[in-house]
Amino acid sequence: MPSFDVTRSRFRLSDDEVFVLAQLATGQQVPESMAAAAARLRDAGLANEAGELSALLLPLMRTLVHPSVIVSLEAGGRQGVLHHGMLIGDEHVVCHETWPGQEEAEYRLVEPRTVVWTLADLIALRQSDGDAAEEVVETTMGVLEAGLAALEKASSTPGADERALAAEALRAAGGAEIAPRLAELIVELRSQWRMTAAWQGAQEGAQGVVARAVAAWDCGPLGYWLRELPAEPMAEGAASEGDPFRLRRVAAKRIWQELTALLPDAAELAAS
Repeated sequence: MPSFDVTRSRFRLSDDEVFVLAQLATGQQVPESMAAAAARLRDAGLANEAGELSALLLPLMRTLVHPSVIVSLEAGGRQGVLHHGMLIGDEHVVCHETWPGQEEAEYRLVEPRTVVWTLADLIALRQSDGDAAEEVVETTMGVLEAGLAALEKASSTPGADERALAAEALRAAGGAEIAPRLAELIVELRSQWRMTAAWQGAQEGAQGVVARAVAAWDCGPLGYWLRELPAEPMAEGAASEGDPFRLRRVAAKRIWQELTALLPDAAELAAS
């Protein structure tokens, strides 16, 4: 059931409900298949029988319908993959966050001056103790996938030694030299995430969608690791087993800088 919190300008909405709101906001017909979602919105007081939206939704919907920049975050961990993001409009900024096992996401208005702080919060960026020691871990996608599959299996097996099983799988897949260290990282992996910012602009003299992306691993006590290979932006399913995989350990400050660099400046937006 959709709900809202007037005190903090936030809303809990499912994908279907967001679709219906967008249809109503742009004066389009709501498909019959979305009748249940439309009814839930009416019951919650977010729309009326005439298809008019509550005034509470206006800043949110203006931004959802006409964003200048779309930031998407795909974060994978032991509870599965979650999708968060941000929509930056001319006047307002909307952040949306999902929750494991829940269909609804929370949409809230964000103060525009806090955009980078909000992005950092979405990945739970923490301060690190000083500069991270330089370290690079390299292997192939096939070896990595073998280690991750072993961890998933070990996680569902009571009493299993996750590190030992991950290391064994990495060695069996051809990653003997890197197995001890990569197994440590895999076991401590809190999330592997990829954040992408996209907007309409000019690229190589042609108008179109411009995108920048950054990917990293959050390995808890073992720190932050930028994923340098496969390089971003990368299409879903584009990497094969033989492709190189490379992580570089970095300080939290570097992650902050990467988040800041994702966003276009005024000149890049003006080019659109």
